[in-house]
Amino acid sequence: MPTPSLKRRLACLVYEALSLLAVLFIAGFAVVGLQPEPLAGWGLWLHRTYLLAVAGGYFIWFWRHGGQTLAMKTWRIRLVRIDGGRIGLGQAWLRYLLAVLGALLGGFGFLWALWDRERQFLHDRLAGTRLILDALVGLGAAQGDQGGAAEHHQGQ
Repeated sequence: MPTPSLKRRLACLVYEALSLLAVLFIAGFAVVGLQPEPLAGWGLWLHRTYLLAVAGGYFIWFWRHGGQTLAMKTWRIRLVRIDGGRIGLGQAWLRYLLAVLGALLGGFGFLWALWDRERQFLHDRLAGTRLILDALVGLGAAQGDQGGAAEHHQGQ
């Protein structure tokens, strides 16, 4: 199971951030748009917790239904268990919470991949998951392409 390059995962992360921003904007507006005044105090913390749960729901639903978010599909990256199987619900939540924690610690969980022997993120190591190149990329790479030509020829 080949690991996607750090460059590919970074591009996917940027796309993912834009997709997630749209999801959180809609989810946030559904709550804040109904408030007569700006959120403050406990209301603000509850709103932030709600958005964190919405983000978790977004990732976990996609990871559990095919192992890919829209950004991951675009960049041909798939999330699997260490043995290559589909991840479980508890494993998905664990990965998400560890990724959030790693991001809050200055991105340490993501920077871990720079030193990891298989270039995996720390949250993947701890959750027993890994990111792999999707099958079409492997097919395209075997044909001297990065996946685009394999898709094009399959569609003809």
